[in-house]
Amino acid sequence: MWMYFGLLAALFLGLHNLCKKHAVQGNEVFPVLFGTIGSGFLLLLPIAISSIYFPDYTKSIGFHIIDISWQIHGFIFIKSIIMASSWVLAYQALKHLPITIVTPIRSAGPFFTFIGAILIYQEKPNELQWLGFFLIIFSVLLYSRIGKKEGINFKRNKWIFAIIGATFLGASSGLYDKFLIQSLELNPETLQFWFCLYTVIILFIILSITWFPNTEKRKEFKWRWTIPAVGVLLQAADYFYYKALQDPDALIMLLSAIKRSQILIAVVIGGLVFKEKNKRKKLIPLFGIMLGVFLILYS
Repeated sequence: MWMYFGLLAALFLGLHNLCKKHAVQGNEVFPVLFGTIGSGFLLLLPIAISSIYFPDYTKSIGFHIIDISWQIHGFIFIKSIIMASSWVLAYQALKHLPITIVTPIRSAGPFFTFIGAILIYQEKPNELQWLGFFLIIFSVLLYSRIGKKEGINFKRNKWIFAIIGATFLGASSGLYDKFLIQSLELNPETLQFWFCLYTVIILFIILSITWFPNTEKRKEFKWRWTIPAVGVLLQAADYFYYKALQDPDALIMLLSAIKRSQILIAVVIGGLVFKEKNKRKKLIPLFGIMLGVFLILYS
């Protein structure tokens, strides 16, 4: 069942990436990021309030935010720092690179997760799962060759390094999620609520230094409906991702790879919406990724 929760997370992540591209195009990155995370926090706030005043009801519907110790708060705050750094790098890169290049590079995240899953959690996939995993990684690497045809030099473009850094931090957060969900036994909504709260605080501090004092930057910011949409879609994706991780049989390296099927939405729909180049050639590695996901599910 955890694999199908992973596919649902991928669906919402794909839609989330499309809205994110629209939100940051020609816009100030930090306030957009603050708006998206803030929207996610506001979505979860009624659940937090209801968990205090109507605990029996929230428990009955499966959306209850539990009380946690200060030590666990510290662990969640560490996750907020990791992901805030990852998002700042990713949003900046997304603003300057095509979505059909950014999303595939982000899809290399399973490679970093793979190393951590083997070394930290001693995960042992079967033969078909191994084949599917490496097929996904190989397909992602094909995108770098396609990217050069769009005038993007992968060795000199600083935004490429930014998205690679964001990918590494995101993969680290994924490994950390398994610890938070399985070892600390946090339910999805509890982790999501406190994570959003701490991330909002971190981003507010960044904005107070880089954006609020700058009048010109404030004028350049454009509010778009996709900003809250990004926040809502991200929370939906995270919820199903964490539900998958609650299964003790869930393999984080395979779950990370399954989430990369979001690329189907990014390449096909995103390529049409944003009029990006080489859409047909990008369908070749896309097929490889989808085949890899199929092998993992079939296994």
